Amino acid sequence: MIEVLVVDDQAMVRIGIGAILDAQDDLSVVGEAPDGRRALELNRQLRPDVVLLDVRMPVMDGLETVRQLLDESSVHRPRVLMLTTFNTDDHVYEALRAGATGFLLKDSEPAALVAAVREVAHGDAALAPEVTRRVIERFVDGAGVAALDPVALEVLTDREREVLRLVALGRTNAEIARSLYIAEQTTKSHVSRILHKLHLRDRAQAVVLGYETGLVVPGAH
Repeated sequence: MIEVLVVDDQAMVRIGIGAILDAQDDLSVVGEAPDGRRALELNRQLRPDVVLLDVRMPVMDGLETVRQLLDESSVHRPRVLMLTTFNTDDHVYEALRAGATGFLLKDSEPAALVAAVREVAHGDAALAPEVTRRVIERFVDGAGVAALDPVALEVLTDREREVLRLVALGRTNAEIARSLYIAEQTTKSHVSRILHKLHLRDRAQAVVLGYETGLVVPGAH
């Protein structure tokens, strides 16, 4: 059973999300919080597998909350899926850098929400394609993010670099496999090795690293 903590300042949103998730045999909402401060308390008490976290909240916003949830000193570090109303929210990029596993628009279809929670719980990134490219490109391009030394990628083979580039562009494993004329399972193996070699937690951090090292430039396709 995948246990979920829902964090949003709007009660109706929490109730709606809870109803959708609790209707699934493998998902269970174990707690709700109206702000980040309460979310941190419940995370320590309940130790959920996934935290669905609104970006904009009073008392403590989603960005500061994800930083504290995933800080190395945190008692329990869950997977975090950010929720936002805006597909160009300027907090999303920083949330990914802080360790969030992905983000989803609040008006996404229920099936997309359920799928995203499962993906995040199983260690995959939930990065909505219609949002990912615009958000990442906008804020790497314009927010003054310091680029990392490309030497960081020297541990990768040429093939792994190409896979990382496509991951950073928001491609799925199936799309990468078709593009490189390889099996999807081979793509998954490449992604796993990339994460291991670069000491990355998940695919979301690989997306960020791809841009920060200059492997992918804003506007690339």
